[in-house]
Amino acid sequence: MTTIGLIGSGNIGSTLARLAVDHGHQVVLSNSRGPQTLDALVAELGPGARADTAAGAAAAGDVVVVTIPLGNYRQVPVEPLRGKVVVDTNNYYPQRDGRIAELDDERTTSSELLQAHLPGSRVVKAFNHIRAAHLADQGKPAGTPGRPALAIAGDDDEAKATVASLINQFGFDVVDLGPLAEGWRVQPDTRGYGPQLDAGGLRQAAADARRFGDTA
Repeated sequence: MTTIGLIGSGNIGSTLARLAVDHGHQVVLSNSRGPQTLDALVAELGPGARADTAAGAAAAGDVVVVTIPLGNYRQVPVEPLRGKVVVDTNNYYPQRDGRIAELDDERTTSSELLQAHLPGSRVVKAFNHIRAAHLADQGKPAGTPGRPALAIAGDDDEAKATVASLINQFGFDVVDLGPLAEGWRVQPDTRGYGPQLDAGGLRQAAADARRFGDTA
């Protein structure tokens, strides 16, 4: 059993919390509005869940999911996450996040920004290219033909293995894109972003990805 901390409890965060509890894990939820605003979700999830501040969720989690608007990434607490596996679900949407020059010209990726903010943590990109509704209900047992797949990217193999194990528990095959810098291959405006693909289809979509988008 793992304790999963969630910094952000929106659509993806709350869905991951439900999946985690359903698979026997403990969850500690947080959001920007305060633990008291999560009472209904905690009650729905049951005794395996509780709410705390972002710093509290970061401190409590064995694995911590950051699932907040990317523009707020500097608000993620640093010290409580030192040494921990941090799952980054974020995507860059300029209309929401404001313009970030190094992402606009693709000098770096959204997950590398978070890794730079959390130099003592082990960041793994995951869960960013699937809709919350599909994450909730499209998981299949291992070995099911056409089982949908999710991509991961990261610079620490042990951290990636930890996240891959959770993804497999939640009902999805795993496609390892390689280092964190390769996470862009399933960012918005790529063919891997959005559709439900099996492992072979997702590998092909990632291999075919082009900088500055490839859906046109």
